[in-house]
Amino acid sequence: MGHSDLDPAVHHRRPWNAGINVGPKRPLKPRDIWAIHFYLDEHKRLRDRALFDLAIDSKLRGCDLVKIRIGDLMSAGSFRDRATVIQQKTDRPVQFEIMTEARKSLKIWLDRRGGTIRDFVFPSRIDYLGHLSTRQYARLVDEWVSTIGLDKREYGTHSMRRTKAALIYKATGNLRAIQILLGHANIENTVRYLGVDVDDALTLSERTEI
Repeated sequence: MGHSDLDPAVHHRRPWNAGINVGPKRPLKPRDIWAIHFYLDEHKRLRDRALFDLAIDSKLRGCDLVKIRIGDLMSAGSFRDRATVIQQKTDRPVQFEIMTEARKSLKIWLDRRGGTIRDFVFPSRIDYLGHLSTRQYARLVDEWVSTIGLDKREYGTHSMRRTKAALIYKATGNLRAIQILLGHANIENTVRYLGVDVDDALTLSERTEI
């Protein structure tokens, strides 16, 4: 049953989002990435280091990241230069690069994990034939950011997706490139996703001499 805005009781009810950050999650900074690397390496968290590195490089949503199979990353025993994944949300393909750090941590993890090209890179602890759940991935992200002193309310799985995109945008100002990398259907989504505002636009304009 609904309530009228004129009912006195409505104005005394606590909003559902009170004290919760419901806006875009913040991307990590380079020093944050280094700190998480240090923490995961120090505690020999092989799976988590590989998951973290792949999350940053792939720029994938959590639902797509956890479903990556070994065959998506490797061919004939070697890492692919670029991997291609069909996004669950848009049913559109998106490519991503696998950089040196990710290759290194993924190789260490996959040597430990074993499996075939049909197996998931990050298996579930409950069903070894299944994949890591998005909920567990979200819990891991909360742990990583909390451990290095960040407020987990301001960060989440989308922070992993946004991090490299934000760094590329800051270095180049190329929204079209970011749109392609994130697999967005239109550039307006990319603008909203990165939080590009008037100040950003004016800064880019001021850098351009005609």
